[in-house]
Amino acid sequence: MEQKSAFESFELDVNQEIKGYLNETSKWSYFLSIMGFIAIGFMLLGGIGIAFVGSDLGESDGTYQIGYAFGGALFYIVIAVVYLFPVLYLFRFSKSMKNALRNNNNEAFIEAFKNLKSHYKFIAIFTIAIIALYIIIIFGVAVTAGSGMF
Repeated sequence: MEQKSAFESFELDVNQEIKGYLNETSKWSYFLSIMGFIAIGFMLLGGIGIAFVGSDLGESDGTYQIGYAFGGALFYIVIAVVYLFPVLYLFRFSKSMKNALRNNNNEAFIEAFKNLKSHYKFIAIFTIAIIALYIIIIFGVAVTAGSGMF
């Protein structure tokens, strides 16, 4: 006889109160995703602006400024691309959840939570990567300071 796991034998009751919470959550996540897309646009514009304008500032020959401008532009563009993924997952969650609640669509409901899971997974992995980067930087500064390089 096949034994069912705890999740297979457990049914969730998505009542009107929970649907109300999910509806409100989808509205706020939609707002945040739109604001995220706008921020990405500003980051891209900033990166492009730094690339074009930054090379004309500072030194008369501009040799040092071109490197700084390219580095700054690349930084903003990379951050914009990285930021795109969690914002896109949040946007997809919002749209799928609105569709699921409006049409009682179970596939859209599953898709919404799939995107929400992806959003949080991306944020968590990114957080771990940033913490690891901080640890490496702190270790590098400590080693450099200990060796008398400062």
